[in-house]
Amino acid sequence: MITLDGPRLHPASGEAARSLVVLLHGYGADGSDLIALAEMWAGEFPHTAFVAPDAPDPCELAPMGRQWFPLSLRDPSEYWRGVTAAAPVLDRFLDRELDAAGLTERELILVGFSQGTMMALHVGFRRSRPLAGLIGYSGRLAGPERFESETEIRFPVLLVHGEADDLLPSELTLQAEATLATAGVAVRSHVEPGLGHGINAVGLELGRGFLREYLPG
Repeated sequence: MITLDGPRLHPASGEAARSLVVLLHGYGADGSDLIALAEMWAGEFPHTAFVAPDAPDPCELAPMGRQWFPLSLRDPSEYWRGVTAAAPVLDRFLDRELDAAGLTERELILVGFSQGTMMALHVGFRRSRPLAGLIGYSGRLAGPERFESETEIRFPVLLVHGEADDLLPSELTLQAEATLATAGVAVRSHVEPGLGHGINAVGLELGRGFLREYLPG
């Protein structure tokens, strides 16, 4: 059985965590890529633990990196098969982290980038209890036609995307926003002019504001 782990930041207060932020990296990266976000946020949230697990598999196209699932065709059916196959190992990781910290989903925010956003949106809304929230950068919703019928819980979502993204067009975030909103999710989005497939200072600050609004305590 695969067990995920990755870089983490313990609460700056030195006390037990009152909330947890899990950061899910993109295709070909690893947890050290997104823990950098946590390092820029952590000082403002001294009672929050941050962890960025490495995806389960070596990346086929970037051997030094990791992947949540392989990408070859880059079509909707591949994304759906991928998130479905990778979901159990991420679910087990979330169960373990929450149990170890004595927390529940109501103290958990998921943050994803690219493929990590696909995983966050898929797994987050299929948990047994609502999360505190979810931030998705430069991603898409896999299987949008299945979302409303396969999910029951609802929680706040922020989606951020670069307008000049040539890997995953920003229209995918707008489509995801529409799907989530139709299903009753409190979702908002921001498309950043001139930004490619990445996160800039604006996206970082939007994420910080979301954490201020929804992290318990």
